[in-house]
Amino acid sequence: MKDSDEGAGHPPQSKRADARRNKETLLDAAAAVFVTSGVEAPVRDIAAEAGVGLGTIYRHFPTRADLIIAVYRHQVDACAEAGPALLATSATPHAALAQWINLFVDFLVTKHGLAAVLQSDNAGFDTLHAYFLDRLVPVCTQLLDAAAGSGEIRSDLTAYELMRGVGNLCIGADSDPRYDARRLVERLVAGLRQPR
Repeated sequence: MKDSDEGAGHPPQSKRADARRNKETLLDAAAAVFVTSGVEAPVRDIAAEAGVGLGTIYRHFPTRADLIIAVYRHQVDACAEAGPALLATSATPHAALAQWINLFVDFLVTKHGLAAVLQSDNAGFDTLHAYFLDRLVPVCTQLLDAAAGSGEIRSDLTAYELMRGVGNLCIGADSDPRYDARRLVERLVAGLRQPR
């Protein structure tokens, strides 16, 4: 077996890395389509966005629910990984927090409609919600603690409260073009600042 992999000119680890990148590209494409067209978007639109055939999507994700769950988990992981990176590269902890909350809003938009699709599988939805909290609350806590530690924001708000507030501000934004949830979320994050 090992000889056939090496004979093909592609070591096994390279193939695994390529497969992982291809799957991430597909999940990113699905997320982008979900943002613009909702989770009921035609699979052919996702395939076109990813530059793959329909068979490739169905091979990885036999059902729409499988694809949505994978996109959800992928987006949670990306949002979780972004927090420490933003904290390390942003001018201030508050700036990192603001950028991360912006990514969190993108995630909330992406998962629009998830509950309706998974309505028949309450256990699956509960598992995803627990995953969401386990991965994102600690990251938001780290960002809030850093911003509070630098004296930029008050320290009387928990990550869960902030995330819940942002989530509530995003409710209904997709159904009312006059409502700009992102603008209100930006005001909320700006309002966390300590008075000078």
